[in-house]
Amino acid sequence: MTYQSPISPGRSWYEDTAGPWPEYPALDGDRTCDVVIIGGGFTGLSAAAHLAKAGANVVLIEAYRFGDGASGRNGGQLGTGQRAWAEELEAEYGFSRAKALFDLAEEAKTHLLEFAAANQIDIDYMPGQLSVAHKPRYVDDYKAHAETMASRFSYPHISFMDARETAERLGSTAYFGGTRDTGTGHIHPMKLVIGTVRVAAQAGAQLFEGTPSTGIISHGGKVKVSTPRGTVTAQKCLIAVNAYGGTLEPVSAAHIMPIGSFIGATVPLGADSDVLPGGEAVDDSRFVVRYFRRSKDGRLLFGGREVYGVNDPKDIHIHIRRQIAELYPALRDVEITHGWGGYVGITVPRKPFVREVMPNVISAGGYSGHGVMLSNFFGKLYAETVAGNRDRLKLIEDLKIPPFPGGRRFRTPLLFLALNWFALRDRI
Repeated sequence: MTYQSPISPGRSWYEDTAGPWPEYPALDGDRTCDVVIIGGGFTGLSAAAHLAKAGANVVLIEAYRFGDGASGRNGGQLGTGQRAWAEELEAEYGFSRAKALFDLAEEAKTHLLEFAAANQIDIDYMPGQLSVAHKPRYVDDYKAHAETMASRFSYPHISFMDARETAERLGSTAYFGGTRDTGTGHIHPMKLVIGTVRVAAQAGAQLFEGTPSTGIISHGGKVKVSTPRGTVTAQKCLIAVNAYGGTLEPVSAAHIMPIGSFIGATVPLGADSDVLPGGEAVDDSRFVVRYFRRSKDGRLLFGGREVYGVNDPKDIHIHIRRQIAELYPALRDVEITHGWGGYVGITVPRKPFVREVMPNVISAGGYSGHGVMLSNFFGKLYAETVAGNRDRLKLIEDLKIPPFPGGRRFRTPLLFLALNWFALRDRI
């Protein structure tokens, strides 16, 4: 079917190449269950799959279609560790806690790949990631990072690249050095969404699309989630809407801000192209990060224009092509077959947000661009919490995540000013 998201601009290349995308009905009538999940992205679907496999009675509601938010529209890169480098976490929390957070994230990587393999989900996994410096003064930081990861965090897969190696692996001289990580890779996110939906449904989870939550009440040991055509009453509730929460729940809204991120897909570049000959994904050192990779059929998938707040650019193709040409001048006139966007949930310190926002109601989001790997695993950790083991999720709950300044009225314009200042710094 042809589907255009009402909440995200542009039809994605992922939608056109993921295969069958089954539809699920809207909730019609009241339900009672053990756990109600709001949000049908990676976090909610993973939680539903693991809970249902463990025997829980689960109802999951999604306002639009499963994977319609960031989960089905992102850059597909797994990364390594948390969003912040491990040495940055050590400076803030000490080595023991930083190591525990790093190890948790590495388990998330292993879990995602094993989950896909065990459930026969073909996610188009391709190995390797390059992290590159767009200014010479950052190169020493990348070199020190590679050494620290091997010596202090027992991760030997990151190696330093000088300018020459960086140019060879990128097929571009636009960067000055960086690191190569052979212990991670990139995937087709919509294939993972569709596969996880299948696993959850087969395990017995009750799944509903086109069903927004209109309110949450926690009282007397019960949680009631209202929808336009019925109420779900449960023992526990997981809010997994990330950047798409709106005014659903005020604590999450105060800590998680949506930013728009946009991607373009080119025509296949051909086997003789010198763009990313090793097939790695790339992220760079800009605060307004550029991220790109080759797909299995040889396209360049390029993301690089963030918009803070709620206004989308009028023409994604023009902006993305301009950024591609800055790195690859030979591609200045390349045909872009798809241009799309979506909203990423960020927090002030770019660390994930997990809190019990009211009795028996936990909210998870704010992955800040590192959600492909973390969000799926957080769904598993939530299932562990329901089963009585909250220790590992607690590592994330205890992170220091302040609310955005300015309150509901002023936080968006304040963030717009602050992040555009960072974008200016990227250019000077």
